[in-house]
Amino acid sequence: MNTIEHDHHDEPTATHPHAGHERAGHDEHGGHGGHGMHGGHDTHDGHDGHDMHGGHRGHADHVGQFRRLFWIMLVLAIPTIAFSPMFADILGYPLPDNAVIPWISPVLGTVMYVWGGRPFLTGAWSELKARTPGMMLLIGLAITVAYFASLGASLGILDHHLDFWWELALLIVIMLLGHWIEMRSIAQASSALDALAALLPDEAERVTDAAEHAGIELVSPADLRVGDLVVVRPGARVPADGDVVEGTAAVDESMITGESRPVTRGLGDRVVAGTVATDTAIRVRVAAVGDDTALAGIQRLVAKAQASTSRAQRLADRAAGWLFWFALGAAVLTAIAWTVLGSPDDAVVRTITVLVIACPHALGLAIPLVVQIATERAAKGGVLVTDRLALETMRTVGAVLFDKTGTLTKGEPAVTEATSAPEFDLDGVIAVAAAVERDSEHPLARAIVAYAEARGIDIPAAESFESAPGLGVSAIIAGVPVFVGGPSMLAGRGSEPLVASEQWSSTGATVLHVIVGDVVAGAIALADEIRPESREAVDALHALGVQVVMITGDAEPVARSVAAELGIDRVFAGVRPADKSAKVQELQAEGLTVAMVGDGVNDAPALAQADVGIAIGAGTDVAIASAGVVLASSDPRSVLSVIELSRATYRKMTQNLWWAAGYNLVSVPLAAGVLAPIGFVMPMSVGAILMSLSTVVVALNAQLLRRLDLRPEASARTLR
Repeated sequence: MNTIEHDHHDEPTATHPHAGHERAGHDEHGGHGGHGMHGGHDTHDGHDGHDMHGGHRGHADHVGQFRRLFWIMLVLAIPTIAFSPMFADILGYPLPDNAVIPWISPVLGTVMYVWGGRPFLTGAWSELKARTPGMMLLIGLAITVAYFASLGASLGILDHHLDFWWELALLIVIMLLGHWIEMRSIAQASSALDALAALLPDEAERVTDAAEHAGIELVSPADLRVGDLVVVRPGARVPADGDVVEGTAAVDESMITGESRPVTRGLGDRVVAGTVATDTAIRVRVAAVGDDTALAGIQRLVAKAQASTSRAQRLADRAAGWLFWFALGAAVLTAIAWTVLGSPDDAVVRTITVLVIACPHALGLAIPLVVQIATERAAKGGVLVTDRLALETMRTVGAVLFDKTGTLTKGEPAVTEATSAPEFDLDGVIAVAAAVERDSEHPLARAIVAYAEARGIDIPAAESFESAPGLGVSAIIAGVPVFVGGPSMLAGRGSEPLVASEQWSSTGATVLHVIVGDVVAGAIALADEIRPESREAVDALHALGVQVVMITGDAEPVARSVAAELGIDRVFAGVRPADKSAKVQELQAEGLTVAMVGDGVNDAPALAQADVGIAIGAGTDVAIASAGVVLASSDPRSVLSVIELSRATYRKMTQNLWWAAGYNLVSVPLAAGVLAPIGFVMPMSVGAILMSLSTVVVALNAQLLRRLDLRPEASARTLR
């Protein structure tokens, strides 16, 4: 009969009762309170974790306001445009001879200017006060000139050719559409802090002072105080940072530390809010609550990094700023030139025409429309873009920083090696190990059972299953006791590990020994399984000249083993959550544009700090919310899809910006009358038509993005 045992090498082998806490590199996790993340919570005014994110709901409200305003203005724009005399002349249809008809466009146009134009007018005033002209000031100038010129024409004060009601309505509707698209993108990327707060349990079990071992009361984590004693049951989340005072449990810290295997926490060990006790109950003395917890520290890092990246200047705003000065300068020169030529009336008409024609129909949609179509196409290819700046930046990335667990690897243990003592059959050893482990829900146990089933091995029946936290599991098979466990179990039984297990341990694998009766029958090595697509992704990135870096909370041997197998350039191992964003900054300080790929809560600050944050879609909500790009699949080759999408999107953005700006550069001088000496002056109606035509060209050009093939395997082939 064969036996297998969990030799939890002296490195961390933790999750499963089999592991003791001998694991190297995990002592650092016992002191999360000292990670330097617990300063005053100046951002959130001291509110508890569940109240600190109310401000982010404002993003969703803002999106809803733009959406409602757009639809209301669209409804008002239809009659405004239809009853505009200039629009009727352009299309050649007569307006009804009724006294009310001439006032439909002025009345509705006034409502649109005051109500629909308000966001742009207030934005223009802000840009004017800040002396930073941009898109809002250009739009505000255009709709204001168009409104007062049209009003003057309707009242008979100005030339009737200055009736721009239809242009005013069209401009407001198109700009509201563009800004609705933009605000929706911003709102989608602002929910990371809410997801972090959701890691805390709704209730905590606090031991009452009256009967410390019997009395239990349910309280909110916000009501806990330092020194309170709480019970954390199997499968429950730790409500606050604290020290274990009773019991031993395998604690899943992956959402905080990124460690792929649960870590055994016993008497005196520190546990962190939001982590999960997987197998047995423990009692914890609260040491930190609210803003002083490790989770709150991560929240601060995410908030700080997100705030810094959200202030980046948009490309379209810069173009709008240049066009503002161009239009203003052209208008002033036009007014002076036509006045000097002795045509004051023409000076007014030409100046107003220049300012209205300079309004950025196409420019306002040049980038939002491209991004919208690109993101729709990307979503069908398994790539969700939540931040347009991240999408643009991806084409210039010089280093991709991969989190190991769940990204380059599958984030779950798999059997990598197995051996048996000379007197035992290997399949027999695997069979009895699987028999003992079949009654356990531990990830290592499931991996061993799956391995036996994959080899087609018949698993015998077992009885009298027992689990000893920190030691291993045991059962009776055909009347013989079988033990499966790590180094603590071996030491406790006075047994020696098999020679092969020492080499496995040195590479970071978890080693479990199998003891049949009193004899060590075999050993099984388990490790986080590397994704088969990871090597192709690394090779393709190298072909693009991109440096590949791996970061992990795992110990050095584990990290080096994975890096060597994949050909990764640099490795950051044993990195704590607070230090991950610092590693991103370290790479950025070297002049590299950094893309971070991760899937855990511990990755959230680094994802937000990176120039481009890419979350694996199978990961946690907070990682997704902190990222600018989310991959629906766990295929690391999808990073190549993002690069291809970024390059194609940037080309379309550039083409559209050149078209939109180029139209202004050509049409504005013509509208000003630079060719008047040779008898050509662009009619206002023609300029208005060309202005709308530029929007059509921009829209059609953006549609070409739908042809992209963003399948990971296709992108890997295309870019290599």
